[in-house]
Amino acid sequence: MKLRRRPASGPVSFWDHIAELRVRLIWSVLAVLAGAVIGLFFYDWMLGRFFLPPYCNVLEAQGIDKPCTLVIIEPLDGFKTRIRVSLYVGVVLAMPVMLWHLWRFVTPALDRREKRYAIPFVLCALLLFVCGAILAYSTFERALDFLISFGGESVDPMFSPGAYLGLITYMMLAFGIGFEFPILLVFLQIAGVVKPAQLHRLRRYAIVGIVTLAAILTPSGDPVSLAALSIPMYVFFELSILVGRLLTRQPGRRLLFNRTHGER
Repeated sequence: MKLRRRPASGPVSFWDHIAELRVRLIWSVLAVLAGAVIGLFFYDWMLGRFFLPPYCNVLEAQGIDKPCTLVIIEPLDGFKTRIRVSLYVGVVLAMPVMLWHLWRFVTPALDRREKRYAIPFVLCALLLFVCGAILAYSTFERALDFLISFGGESVDPMFSPGAYLGLITYMMLAFGIGFEFPILLVFLQIAGVVKPAQLHRLRRYAIVGIVTLAAILTPSGDPVSLAALSIPMYVFFELSILVGRLLTRQPGRRLLFNRTHGER
């Protein structure tokens, strides 16, 4: 499976872009599947050492005297849960590969100066994704405690593997994707699509948009998760404006958007 090299100069046809996108998507899917296989082998270990402790801690803190176990209510529930969690693990493990191919696809005909952004882009995006996933996991116990307490004392928590593991893994992915927000803003500024001054003027609207996006990304809907995601995203918004100003002020810097669309 070989990628077509984009010509250093001259027009690139639509079908060349489609062919390259197809190959990069195939490599990304293969990376996810490889990571999912690893997730299948370590599923039991992750369940006992990683996923269940927040639930067990909440039960202990609330004085609920019951085993810290998940209950299967459907014959296929265990099988579907193992496959779903393994796929989530595959996405996390394949993130460096997917980010690398994303960067290589959206920056056509890179010159020597722009190629130096490839490795920092992948490393920063990977670091932010991991930080988002860690933040989601660290706040999940408080969010779960709020959700169980909100149901009242007459409600006895009894979760199925699909519902519980689906919630915690989805939240970790949602936080990780949400933390990629500054990378997107910095890239748009480097590409010349938006300017730092424009983002600065849209600050008030950005606050509303960030809170709305955080509410969509957090499936639990609890205020703990909402605040844990929206506050860092707004801080990243301000930092991305600062980084964008520093990068776009470089002398002799040609904007990627202008070069790829106006200087063929």
